[in-house]
Amino acid sequence: PAGDDDDDLDLFGDETEEEKKAAEEREATKKASSKKKESGKSSVLLEVKPWDDETDMKKLEEVVRSVQMEGLLWGASKLVPVGYGIKKMQIMMTIVDDLVSVDNLIEDCLMVEPASDYIQSCDIVAFNKI
Repeated sequence: PAGDDDDDLDLFGDETEEEKKAAEEREATKKASSKKKESGKSSVLLEVKPWDDETDMKKLEEVVRSVQMEGLLWGASKLVPVGYGIKKMQIMMTIVDDLVSVDNLIEDCLMVEPASDYIQSCDIVAFNKI
């Protein structure tokens, strides 16, 4: 009876041809489905604050909109009064999550020269998945 069990169970885990084929098919299916899956998009409301009330807000908006990268689309903007004659700009943007990091966009594009001449700080007001 002990000799009969040898064919049923392989204790060393050698894969049979059928198991190898099934595993390869699963991998191929996984790769195909991940390629088809479109990466998510997000809608972000960014608040851009100028240095003072003498900052040229039109130029500030031009500097912000001049930042171009794959997966980034700028939307509508508006000026919101803060106080003492200072206005901040709120601007919408749509991003492809896999291509654009909002933190990198702010740190590497908006908080460096020449943008930093106009921009004191940037804050994310709203971040929504689309």
